[in-house]
Amino acid sequence: MIKYLIYCRKSTEEEERQILSIEAQLAELREYAREHNLFIVREYTESQTAKEPGRPVFNQMLNEIEKGGAQGILAWNPDRLARNSIDGGRIIYLVDTGKIQSLKFPTFWFEPTPQGKFMLSVAFGQAKYYTDNLRENILRGIRQKLRRGELPAKAPLGYFNEPRLRTIEPDPKTFKKVKKILEEFATGRYTLTSIQCKMFSLGLAGRDGKPLALSSIEKILKNPFYYGMFYYRGELHQGSHKPMISKKLFDKIQQALKDNGKPRKKRKEKKEFLFLNFAKCGECGYSITAERHIKKSGLEFVYYRCTKKSKTMKCTQSRFLREEKLAEQVKEYCQKVSLPDVWRERYLNKLKEWEKKNRQTSDLFAQNLKEKINNVKKKLERLTDAYLAGALELLEFQQKKNALMSEKETLEEKLFDFERNGNRWLELTRNWILSASQAKNLILEENFSEMKNFLKTIGSNRRLAAGALSVAFKKPWNYLYEMPTEARREAPSEAANQLWWTRGGSNP
Repeated sequence: MIKYLIYCRKSTEEEERQILSIEAQLAELREYAREHNLFIVREYTESQTAKEPGRPVFNQMLNEIEKGGAQGILAWNPDRLARNSIDGGRIIYLVDTGKIQSLKFPTFWFEPTPQGKFMLSVAFGQAKYYTDNLRENILRGIRQKLRRGELPAKAPLGYFNEPRLRTIEPDPKTFKKVKKILEEFATGRYTLTSIQCKMFSLGLAGRDGKPLALSSIEKILKNPFYYGMFYYRGELHQGSHKPMISKKLFDKIQQALKDNGKPRKKRKEKKEFLFLNFAKCGECGYSITAERHIKKSGLEFVYYRCTKKSKTMKCTQSRFLREEKLAEQVKEYCQKVSLPDVWRERYLNKLKEWEKKNRQTSDLFAQNLKEKINNVKKKLERLTDAYLAGALELLEFQQKKNALMSEKETLEEKLFDFERNGNRWLELTRNWILSASQAKNLILEENFSEMKNFLKTIGSNRRLAAGALSVAFKKPWNYLYEMPTEARREAPSEAANQLWWTRGGSNP
């Protein structure tokens, strides 16, 4: 009596559909075996595609046949056994050598004769043809999606695959949350671990309800899909979906990934010490700490000094600086970068003249950007022609194309920002004038807390050495600081007038 092995296979890897299909096949095959009095010794089931060789359960079944454990196979259809030439040829060879004496299919008739083996090879060939044709149709659809700028894959976090239109749309539940995460990480204050906790607090978790893996978060941070482009098989493509962030912000995120290994722990500022975390030691560069001394009379005094935590050098700064004296120095610095009322009005009038002159230069700048974008497009066309002509290898083509696509996106974003904020520097200058004019109000009110924040905003490298405060002012605040006393008067002389306009005109 011929011993049979039942073999059931399902291509899909969705678990629920696997179980349903395999159970259906088993029920049909068991009924077929009872009707035809077939002796079944074992059942084999697996959920794996047959378009390529290497199925472990299938190979295990054929090994058992080669060892003589069975002489027949019962399957639903020949395409369940093989959709590739290697597995199909192996079955036909076992039929030729007599290892397989019988093949039974409820949907296909077979007998081990030359005609039967020919028809079996035709059935295997038809199964392979179906697979190959299906693959070509899928690839053609993918190529069309790429031409339309659609990612032919699962949408990343923050988006979802729209089933009706077959597009990728922003997910109303997660889009804003992911955008907030990207903006937060771009500040440079987070590592992957800390941003993981931030994401989990916002409800961005994995399918198991646990925080996303660090590798998954890193892929999100490096995914160009969020600024409007996407990779497919190593090649960068322009997307038609709604971008979540700008290319400029994406570049900041990449820089933050390189720079921020660990977050810097910010020391909590003690409210009782006004100038704590304001300056550093001018000699060793370490932080300045504050101490409160209470005299026997009950009077309280606050002093500032170096923490002297350096292990590589000995700091000689032993002098204590009274808070009142430090406040006077802060007040003096604010005085030097304040703008007289008369010059506020004159500068605002000067801005109006600059706005007129700026229109012509803005048009020229925009035209230059457009020419650069057109040049990059021409390079892309020539690069594609060279690849199609066989002058470039695939890897070299992909690398050069990706670089040009990134350059094109940067230029287009720069043009968009310029067309939207072309005269933004004039607005920044106006804000600078108004801020400098308001500085004198802080002095009159003796609001030292705001004066401290004001100096932290407009200056850097704040140092204390030998009881003296030094501040390096950013542009254009350094121009105000360097102005002589004569130029700061409400009614300056003609020489001072020329000094103001030279500063303003050289770098508005």
